[in-house]
Amino acid sequence: MSKESKKDQIVGLDIGTSKIVAIVAEMDDEGRLSVLGVGSQESKGLKRGVVVNIEATVNAISRAIQEVELMTNAKVTDVYTGIAGGHIKSKDSNGMAVVSDKEVTQLDVQ
Repeated sequence: MSKESKKDQIVGLDIGTSKIVAIVAEMDDEGRLSVLGVGSQESKGLKRGVVVNIEATVNAISRAIQEVELMTNAKVTDVYTGIAGGHIKSKDSNGMAVVSDKEVTQLDVQ
C-alpha cells in the first residue's frame, strides 16, 4: 500500500488459471485480519498454471488491482503473492547498475 495508507494493511494477489484476485486486509493488534476489499478478474492469459499470453495476464492483474484500489480508496504499491507448479524454477542472482539523472530502462536491467 502507499505511504498514505495504514502500515498494517496488506495486499494479497492470487494469480490462478481461472481468475486473478487481489485482496486488501487490515491486521488488528491481536493479529486478526479484516478484509477491506477484493478485486477479481477472469484470468485469460493462463492455461494450466502457465502464462500463455503475458499481455492478457498483466491486464487482468492490473484490473484486479484497480478494482481493489477503488474499493479501498488506497494505492497498491506492494503485494504478497504465491506461485506453484512443477514447471517453476528459480535462480538466485545479484546485480548493480549505476543510473543517475535518468529513467531506468530495460537495457539497464539486462
